[in-house]
Amino acid sequence: MAFKNKLPIPGVVQVLNPFKVKKQRIMNFNPAEGVTTRKPAAETKITVFDYNISLCSELVLNKIEETFKYANAPQLSWINIDGIRKEEVHAVCEQFIIHPLLEEDILSVGQRAKMDEINDRMFCLLPMIYFNSETSSIDLEQVSIVLGRNFVISFQEDPARDVFDPVRAKLLITGSRIRNGGADYLCYSLLDVIIDNYFIVMDKLGERIEMMEDLVQHQPNTRTLARINYLRRQVFLFKRAIAPVRELVNGFLKSESDLLDDKVTKYYKDVYDHIIQCNDLADNYRDMVLNLQEMYHTQLNLKMNEIMKVLAVVTTLMAPPTLLAGIYGMNFHNMPELASTNGYYYTLGGMGILLVLMIMIFRKRGWF
Repeated sequence: MAFKNKLPIPGVVQVLNPFKVKKQRIMNFNPAEGVTTRKPAAETKITVFDYNISLCSELVLNKIEETFKYANAPQLSWINIDGIRKEEVHAVCEQFIIHPLLEEDILSVGQRAKMDEINDRMFCLLPMIYFNSETSSIDLEQVSIVLGRNFVISFQEDPARDVFDPVRAKLLITGSRIRNGGADYLCYSLLDVIIDNYFIVMDKLGERIEMMEDLVQHQPNTRTLARINYLRRQVFLFKRAIAPVRELVNGFLKSESDLLDDKVTKYYKDVYDHIIQCNDLADNYRDMVLNLQEMYHTQLNLKMNEIMKVLAVVTTLMAPPTLLAGIYGMNFHNMPELASTNGYYYTLGGMGILLVLMIMIFRKRGWF
């Protein structure tokens, strides 16, 4: 018998036979077997903000070699590379004296958030998270940030989107705090806007959880359970992605590098508070989704109990008429009522009176 849903469930593959579906494994915890390098990007976009207190220029570069002059430039520079290619990343790392281990991290895929400090370069890698409203799913993009004396280099996977527009807007404002700060403050600003976007994604997940709570109350069926399981996977994916970011920010707070000014440390402390709050909210959402599953089973049991209650009442009400029908359906000759002219009507009346009496008793006892 064919199996199919009338309405599509976001993220759930619609198939004709659910018993022949082979579940795809999307998690691989063995680094030796996992894919550690990425495919080269089809498109690369290079933008540079070269600025000081009084001036700021935004440039779009065509070749990676044009960024080399900013390695020792007197002004501060933010080099943002959208789309990662191995040759270009190697050339940048070689020119800006970035350690090969950090280069491997930039080129890797599926890395957990981390922070390293090698050869007077501070490096951090963390997820940039988006919420896909069409599929109600979490999209992850790996972002790598390298902090130097007078530059910050950011590597992104997707040239089409990011969350850095607030930072770009502040850089174009004369006298803004980011223009008066150093490269460490720029690095903080990038981390801050990434982590602030986590709260936006969590708001979207919270809306889906509230919607599922209403759905569980009114439609506790297998389709609703599939949606709950899908939402649970998205919440767990979000939690797993942001959990290591706390240690990443804590690494900046504990660092004694000369690249970080003591005055900027308090800003990293603020980011640390934000990521702690974000982790706490993610834990709450995870518990709420687990409670949704328990609520679903509770509602399902209540629905089943109501069905069994109705069936039990109907069976009980039909028992006396069935008994009478069975008695007078016996083929004995010596039954006085068989000779009665109105026996048929007396029997039906007796059945009706018994039904009414039983209904009155059940209602008085509050059984239905």
